[in-house]
Amino acid sequence: MSSTASAPLSASPRRASTGALTRVVRSPLLRFVGRRLLVAIPVLWGVTFLTFVVINHLPGNAAQQLLGVNATPQEVHQLAVKLGVDKPLLSQYGTWLSHLVQGDLGHSLASGQSVTSILGTDLPITFELIAYAFLISLGLAIPIALVAARRPNGIFDRTSMVFSMAGLSIANYILALILVYFFAVKLNWLPALGWVPPNKGLATNIKYLTLPAISVALSLMCFYTRQLRADLVQQLRTEDYVTTARAKGVGEWRVIRHHALRNSAFGLITAVALNLGTLLGVTVIIEQIFGLPGIGHELLSAINSRDLPVVEGAVFVFALIVVLANLLADLLYAALDPRVKYGSTN
Repeated sequence: MSSTASAPLSASPRRASTGALTRVVRSPLLRFVGRRLLVAIPVLWGVTFLTFVVINHLPGNAAQQLLGVNATPQEVHQLAVKLGVDKPLLSQYGTWLSHLVQGDLGHSLASGQSVTSILGTDLPITFELIAYAFLISLGLAIPIALVAARRPNGIFDRTSMVFSMAGLSIANYILALILVYFFAVKLNWLPALGWVPPNKGLATNIKYLTLPAISVALSLMCFYTRQLRADLVQQLRTEDYVTTARAKGVGEWRVIRHHALRNSAFGLITAVALNLGTLLGVTVIIEQIFGLPGIGHELLSAINSRDLPVVEGAVFVFALIVVLANLLADLLYAALDPRVKYGSTN
């Protein structure tokens, strides 16, 4: 009798947990994330296949690059067979893709080292550089845009626009050389080359990263300043909620910071997500100039040596980062504005 009475009680938690799991699976947000990840599969496939085709059509191959110009055709052929680069393009790509599905990015043709271990060593350096550059660019762009939007066409606004135009007109690599000349050679304030890991001293690590980060951040800061300032000015001039807030006696700075900035953040988030792919490309040049052992430096070396597994691994990770960054931007829209909905709520 007691066992019969206790049966429904023991089954109830299981039914409750199953119902909760069903509600989670049916969540519009999770369905949206699932759809975006499914769409990312052909994008990643297209990027990696295009990279494979381009690298295979460059003059020479990995065997020739590794052996040098003095190698005989027989030696080149033997090494090409050993490395597997003598096979047809589709066969090579199919082999690489089958390994990727199993979580294996392959091994470097030059060093024999696992591509995963290479990326694991070099990516943190590139990520730190990008994070530092974003911190500088956003940390300066947001307050400058707020002050400029407070009085459009004022002295500060016009000065910031001139500076932004100048910053956007300078190529990153030219700016890097200018910074090295003044701050490393002339003033001797910051080092021009090298890298010190954070565990050897965070202050020294930041010191070595400052010039590369500024070289990357300046154009971003100028672009973000112009876009955010334009959005803020439009919000302050045209939106009804701004007029209502002012009519209630809310101060101008509070209107800008707590109301206009939140709505203008949508464009800024989109710009940050879309610029990430370009930023990863910029790091390839900047790391080469400043001698940083990041993934950009490794990628350039791999292209020169036709080390296809390393190139494919780096490109795949870059593309994945960009896809995830755009997905995160879409999720931030809902966090900033509860009116944003993903899919049906039925």
